[in-house]
Parts: sequence; C-alpha cells; structure tokens
Amino acid sequence: MKRRYLVLALIVLSITSLFVGVKGITPLDLFDLTEEQAHILLVSRFPRLMSIILAGVSMSIAGLIMQQLTRNKFVSPTTAGTMDSARLGILVSLMLFTSASPFVKMLVAFAFALLGTFVFMKILDKVKYKDAIFIPLVGLMFGNIIGSITTFFALKNDLVQNMSSWLQGNFSMMIQGRYELLYISIPLVIIAYIYANKFTIAGMGEEFAINLGLNHKRVVNIGLIIVALITSSVVLTVGMIPFLGLIIPNIVSMYKGDHLKNSLSHTALLGAVFVLACDIFGRVIIYPYEIAIGVTVGVIGSGIFLYLILRRKAYA
Repeated sequence: MKRRYLVLALIVLSITSLFVGVKGITPLDLFDLTEEQAHILLVSRFPRLMSIILAGVSMSIAGLIMQQLTRNKFVSPTTAGTMDSARLGILVSLMLFTSASPFVKMLVAFAFALLGTFVFMKILDKVKYKDAIFIPLVGLMFGNIIGSITTFFALKNDLVQNMSSWLQGNFSMMIQGRYELLYISIPLVIIAYIYANKFTIAGMGEEFAINLGLNHKRVVNIGLIIVALITSSVVLTVGMIPFLGLIIPNIVSMYKGDHLKNSLSHTALLGAVFVLACDIFGRVIIYPYEIAIGVTVGVIGSGIFLYLILRRKAYA
C-alpha cells in the first residue's frame, strides 16, 4: 500500500468527518456560513477531527514501539496493562487531587502507566515460555488484576461513575478546551521517529545492541516513557481505545516489514484512517445517535486480532 493512498484516504475521511453530525452542514455552506454553523465547526467538529487523528496516530505508534522492544507482535498498551495502569492513576488523582488540573491528572496517570509497563517488562524477562500468544495473555491477566484493583477502590470511594467515562473511548465530548492535551503526542511522535533506528536495534536483543555500542536500557526506557505518556494522555482525554496499538502495526508489517523507521509513517497514517473510519461508521449507523469509538474499534479490532492469531504462522 503506497503512502499517497493513505494520505488521500485521510483527507477524504477528514472532510467527511467535518460534515457528519446532527446539525446538517454541507461543503457548500462553507461559502456562506451562519454564526451557528461556524461555531459548530470551530468548537465541535474541528476539535473532534483533531482528537481522532492525534489519538489514532499516537496509539498506533505506541503499539509499534512496544512490539519492537518486546519482540512480540501481540503486545500493545492494551495487552501489556499500560492502559489499565493509566486508569488506576486517574482514579488515584481523583481520590487525592480532587481539584487537580487535567495536566496534573495526566502526570499521575503517566507515572502509573510507566510503572505498570516496567512491571510487565520485568514479568516478561522472568517468563521462560516465550510463545507469541502466551506473552500477551500474561499481559491481559496483569491488566485485569490492575483493573480489579481500580474497580475495588472506585466502589469504596463512590467513584465508579466517574471512572466509567474512562472505561470506553468516546469522541462525542471532544470540544474546544477539552482535547488540547493530545497535542503532547506530537513531540513524542517526533522523538519516536528520531529514535526509530535505535528502537529497531534494541528490539534485536540486549547483547546484540550492546555489541553495536548502543545503551540498551536507556533506549528501552525512552521507548517506554513515550508509550506511557501517549497512553495516559489518550486515556485521560478520549478514553480507552482497545486493539488500536495492536492491529495497526501488524497490518503495516505485513506489507512494509519490521524496520521501524520505514513503517512509522505508514503506521501513523493507517492508525488515523482506521479510527476516522470507525468514528464515521459509529456516527451514521444509528443516526442521529452514535456508537462510542471504543465499541466500534473493539468489535472491528477484535475480529482483525482473531484473524492475525489464526494467520500468525503465515506472517511470522
């Protein structure tokens, strides 16, 4: 798949996204916008579009980095406990810092996401049975344990309803002033591109990386910090979007290979296109109501994930 086709698909879907909604606005209306239509575009439609693109790009790249560093195609923030750890961090911030700003909540979520990811990596080092399917199963169990702890403390502190907003990804609440935290992912994506070759070498193993003069631990830590920051910003702003960081890098690797720097731009573009397509589908299928992005991505993503598992030998 050539990059220009992905760019074209992104442009077409982005334009479509701006004009899909309960309030009917057509491309022709752009030449003579009413005050209400201009307000809807600037305050609701454009912020929603930007949040979709930023979330799709950043979560896909986070999954790609995790898969490269763990040398496992079925590891992602969803299957490594990173998202569940970020959600626990959000609960802690709600309990201890009730009037904290979104940035402070993101820092707390980042600390927990980073800690959870490091714990998973340590578990990974101790696991002797390195089957491609076994590792993410361990990660899912680890994530479910953290999720159970989060639910327990949420129940004890009457915060279940507050936490439910972070259980499922939803772009319907993305308006001006509520999505800007996602811009943090832009410099993180740039750093990921700069370190792409080092991530590729680090993914070949610690001994191999050290023989080439690479500080393996530092590179891995930088990768995990990028993943934790991206995950915490997306979970806090949009919510949990399952399978995104898992399926997109796998699809790209089928036709682009495993070299991270070569596949980075394709992963970013395909991630944005996939989330945009799922969001538009969720908005039109039961129009004028909409299905949350967490549901549409979860259903479609789980089907693709099942296909990847069944065909893993063909794409090994």
